[in-house]
Amino acid sequence: MAAGLVVAYGDGVGRLRDRLGIRLVDVGAFLVVLAAVEILVATGGGPGTHPLNGVAYVAGGVLVLPVLLRHKWPLQVLIACAVLLLFYYWFERRNISPAPLLWVPLFDAAVAGYVVVAIVIPAFYMSVGLFVVDASTHESLLSLASEFLPSIVVLVLAVVLGDTVRSRRALAAETAEKLRLAAEEREAEAATRVAQERLRIARELHDTVAHSMATITVQAGSALHLLDDDGPAGPGGSPPRGKHGGVRDALVAIRDTSKGALTDMRATLGQLRGGGGDVDAAETRTAGLDRLDSLSEAVRAAGAPVSVAIEGERVPLPPGADHTAYRILQESLTNVLRHAGPDASAAVWLRYEPGTLTIRVTDDGAGGNGDGAGRSGASGHGLTGMIERAAAVGGQLSAGPRPGGGFEVTARLPVPAVRSAQAS
Repeated sequence: MAAGLVVAYGDGVGRLRDRLGIRLVDVGAFLVVLAAVEILVATGGGPGTHPLNGVAYVAGGVLVLPVLLRHKWPLQVLIACAVLLLFYYWFERRNISPAPLLWVPLFDAAVAGYVVVAIVIPAFYMSVGLFVVDASTHESLLSLASEFLPSIVVLVLAVVLGDTVRSRRALAAETAEKLRLAAEEREAEAATRVAQERLRIARELHDTVAHSMATITVQAGSALHLLDDDGPAGPGGSPPRGKHGGVRDALVAIRDTSKGALTDMRATLGQLRGGGGDVDAAETRTAGLDRLDSLSEAVRAAGAPVSVAIEGERVPLPPGADHTAYRILQESLTNVLRHAGPDASAAVWLRYEPGTLTIRVTDDGAGGNGDGAGRSGASGHGLTGMIERAAAVGGQLSAGPRPGGGFEVTARLPVPAVRSAQAS
């Protein structure tokens, strides 16, 4: 029971201390000022002083109590100490200097910005003290000056030191604010430069690559139209096959691939310009694995047989991972066309596992110099780009020649653990 009361009492004192803002340094300042005041109470004397007794000591301790609240209410503590000191002089007169009691409150008030009040209060006490002492003792001016000078010096130093600390804190705050504004200005300038660079890249892509892709699409369509007009119609009015069938398939692949690339280019340009308000929503949606069939058909039409195998239960991927998976497949199959040789074939293998999608693309081509090293030569950045794409979504990618010939790209991408919907 007693232990519980002690704990409850300690908790109550702690809450009261936090509410009043009393810190350990405030207690230390209180004890220092209390010791100085009580020494003066014990040694103070002179004409008209009251006898030294317990009341005098208790009254001296009461004078110092407001110092405990110096952190939260600096101005109020100074005024309270000044008023209590006035009552002390009136009711329990002991000839004590105001300096030991007021120097800490004066410093705190000056630090808080109440410099005028911190000057007026000690000036009032010194003026009244000089008048009272002179009237009661009729001492010479030199004697009065020597008696009051130490107290005046202490009070002036307290105010000056407090005002100096306040000025330095204000200067530090102003400097910090200027540094913050400068940092924000630099960030804004950097963002402006990035936006301007994005616009420049978007203009260059639009004026060069996008224009060229549009020209390829139109020319492929025109060639198909001329090819259909020149050859005899097949059975049932179908397009002519014969010796032009392979050419027609290649032109169809060129037209469809360039049209898809142009759509992706327009979406990329919209993102570079900070939005795609002038681009249709269907054109700006991110390419994903739903376009794998079209990609495979385009590669087959370009002359490289492609087989696709999918294991596990297909689940929807986050847009970033879905787009990354498609781009890895696109770059890998493009490398097959570019580097594997004319008779190479490719195999795409997707495996859905809990939390992971594994992508593997292999081919049986020679790859330029016979060992597949041409895939990662200095002439391009395809493999580096695939590795960076995989890392951006938290996955990893490896690529290299296969022991039996050909090349292999393997990527593992994270898949959300919670499957919100089933992929068709």
